[in-house]
Amino acid sequence: MKKPYYITTAIAYTSAKPHIGNTYEIVLADAIARYKRQAGFDVYFQTGTDEHGQKIQQKAEAAGITPQEYVDNVAGQIKGIWDLMNTTYDRFVRTTDPEHKSKVQKIFARMYEKGDIYKGKYVGKYCTPCESFWTESQLVEGKCPDCGRECVDAEEEAYFFKMSKYADKLMEHIQTHPDFIQPESRKNEMINNFLKPGLQDLCVSRTSFTWGIPVEFDPGHVTYVWLDALSNYITFCGYDPDGNHDERYKKFWPADLHLIGKDIVRFHTIYWPIFLMSMGEELPKQVFGHPWLLVKGDKMSKSLGNVIYADDLVELFGVDAVRYFVLHEIPFAADGIMTYELIIERVNSELANILGNLVNRTVAMSNKYFGGIIQAPNTPDALDEELKAVALAMPGKVEAKMNELKVADAIDEIFQLLRRANKYIDETAPWALAKNEESKSRLGTVLYNLLEAIRFAAISLKPFLPETADKILAQIRGVDGGLESLTSFGVLEPGAQVGPGEILFARLDPAQKLAEIDAFNEAKAKEKLPPIEIEPYAEENVDFDTFCKSDFRAVKVKDCVPVKKSDKLLQFTLDDGTGTDRQILSGIAKWYKPEDLIGKTLVAITNLPPRKMMGRESCGMLLSAVHTEKGEEKLNLIMIDDAIPAGAKLC
Repeated sequence: MKKPYYITTAIAYTSAKPHIGNTYEIVLADAIARYKRQAGFDVYFQTGTDEHGQKIQQKAEAAGITPQEYVDNVAGQIKGIWDLMNTTYDRFVRTTDPEHKSKVQKIFARMYEKGDIYKGKYVGKYCTPCESFWTESQLVEGKCPDCGRECVDAEEEAYFFKMSKYADKLMEHIQTHPDFIQPESRKNEMINNFLKPGLQDLCVSRTSFTWGIPVEFDPGHVTYVWLDALSNYITFCGYDPDGNHDERYKKFWPADLHLIGKDIVRFHTIYWPIFLMSMGEELPKQVFGHPWLLVKGDKMSKSLGNVIYADDLVELFGVDAVRYFVLHEIPFAADGIMTYELIIERVNSELANILGNLVNRTVAMSNKYFGGIIQAPNTPDALDEELKAVALAMPGKVEAKMNELKVADAIDEIFQLLRRANKYIDETAPWALAKNEESKSRLGTVLYNLLEAIRFAAISLKPFLPETADKILAQIRGVDGGLESLTSFGVLEPGAQVGPGEILFARLDPAQKLAEIDAFNEAKAKEKLPPIEIEPYAEENVDFDTFCKSDFRAVKVKDCVPVKKSDKLLQFTLDDGTGTDRQILSGIAKWYKPEDLIGKTLVAITNLPPRKMMGRESCGMLLSAVHTEKGEEKLNLIMIDDAIPAGAKLC
């Protein structure tokens, strides 16, 4: 019976399209999951999207769509990139799933009934991008200690979780389970920066926005996004808050590995274990906080203009080249560096030269000297035995590295065999052996040994470069017998015929490739910034006194409804600060849904004479900005800070 193995990534936040640094995590998890399947484990691999929170509500409002529409779009992008990278997840989850929402509501209620959650008032600092609460003393130079962005003052009624109740128990667990938090530096950070100073109670509900899972017994509150998001690891694995867990949960929980970015270790190694303790559930066996992929030493950021996307890299280099780079260039505990120059160098020196050239030369010589027929090997000599020993030792070394999650080092072990095989070609000089008929038998043995070494490498590379490994095995007519087939050197059947040679990775001309990349990025930038036509300025000048006669006022939208029998007009009921509602009709139904405008603060000219529109009186005009984009007229209402009171005069 296969041993179960449950691996998860952090679920991706649906605020924006993921860049290559975000994508690294799913590729890393996929490599581990593939390796575990190869090793005979029954693997359950879960990933997905985190879809609630204030940040998403704000982005949806800015885009003029509902939060659900917003996350549907971004979740589709994320899943598309995960699929593009050839990842073999078993389930892609979304926290807007009704089943998950129902379970989270029950989890919250159980914690409240148990006395672990109580109602109070939150006063402090909040980082919207991180969805994190901080005290003044935790800020670094007045900014969020995680992302370095500005925090906002927050004061609202909220529910709190008694973190200190479980702090000692968590500390004991960490100390008695030395592999629970990896790498070691992350564990020390959690102990010294959070547990030892003492845990403060955690705010676990919000009332200042609505896009979240409602607290069932207090509908004005929505569940804190991290309690919602972290629970995905069990809610989608068959956990039932009422205790009727399904077979998947019984089989796979506790998770063997939560694979996450180093910036969210606190949530996964302090908040999540404590939530589980409150629920009476086992803790995951290990949480690994992987390092980041930096661009020229900097974290990827739109403000720095250094964001690189996985789909763009795939278009430029191919899936397996991108997989190889991110898996090999990020060490176990240190950040990795990405530049286009470095990717080109790795493709040329390692994928094209060491791997591709070995396979190409060996298959070409087999076809040239023996018509592609694999020869039976003769008695090995010292060089043969040395190559054989390196091949047989390699799978064990890879296993040791993979058990420590040192994926880059595991790949290095495979490439050591490839390097040894290339050296073996130089030592045995097959082209020289081919000149004499009496050495043809020795030539056959040399090529057989090379094909076997390539078989070892191809099968071992399958978790990391799955498409390339399959291409290699097809060329050498090798059967993917899994890791168990790597216990013997000499599995290839003499008499079988190798396939035609195929270039696995073409060498790149660095200058030419960099020029191609520049042109590609320039074209992409133009796609993202479509030409916008602005209405020409009026040629007629207006004197200042005439301008001052227009009374610009802040107005609050109390109600907004479509006008019957009109596909253009919306009817606004506005608070203009006078104490009497003002009605304005505006022809903007093409661009806005009425329900999305209620509560907004707009700008109106309030001293225009009333006029009739569709039989209704309109007392004023709402201000908007109009432009043409790709031949289509676009309109945006001018919205101002809600802190500005109704009736405030704009000047």
